Amino acid sequence: MHGETSGIQHSLRQKVEHLVAAYEQLQREYGQLQAQYAELQQQLANKEQAYSELNVRYTTLNLAQAIKGSTSDMHDARIKVNRIVREIDKCIALLNK
Repeated sequence: MHGETSGIQHSLRQKVEHLVAAYEQLQREYGQLQAQYAELQQQLANKEQAYSELNVRYTTLNLAQAIKGSTSDMHDARIKVNRIVREIDKCIALLNK
């Protein structure tokens, strides 16, 4: 009977050690995933900043072309500027989501 109890204890100890090792492995993987997530968040922030800067440059270029291309007709220029302002508002709304 003592041998049987000893065998159960040994088996239980092995299972606990296995569970602890599995837990430690999962903890390491979780740490790696957290680091990867932080890196991806930083990349996303960088891409959003680059998008914002390019959007400003694009809008400025469009505005300059609108003013340059219609100096003889101010009405057309105002229409183009209003359209560009609406596009900017849409972009700002999308960035705020």
